[in-house]
Amino acid sequence: MRNVCLITVLLFAACAAAQISPETLAKREKRKNLTVKEWNTDAKTKTRWLDHLTTYDDQGRKVEEIEYATYGQRERVTIEYDETTGKVSKEVIYDDRDKPVRIRKYEYNEDGTKKKQYNYLPNGKLYSVKVFEYLFSD
Repeated sequence: MRNVCLITVLLFAACAAAQISPETLAKREKRKNLTVKEWNTDAKTKTRWLDHLTTYDDQGRKVEEIEYATYGQRERVTIEYDETTGKVSKEVIYDDRDKPVRIRKYEYNEDGTKKKQYNYLPNGKLYSVKVFEYLFSD
């Protein structure tokens, strides 16, 4: 019993430090080392093809997503996380030939929301910055 309490306290502390909600932690627990395949079927020809493939790591975080078309891979995205915050730090987007076409890096506000998205070309040159603004209506 003492070990269970200690583990619970440690998990709560880890969640608080990384600003991860208990709900997110529960979702991640279910997704550990999971691969999800989404299949699509043409209504007329009944041809079936793989539409999406999503892979999660041993912590239940999405690390890769591949979108397919009937001809094969359309786009692939790999996702990296900051080990301190648990937030997405970098995404690399690949084309249908599996060549990198853009790289996204993120900056976050103190409350964990996205602050900025830096968009780079595969050669590392910055080509745009997206700023996130959060407006609450009355």
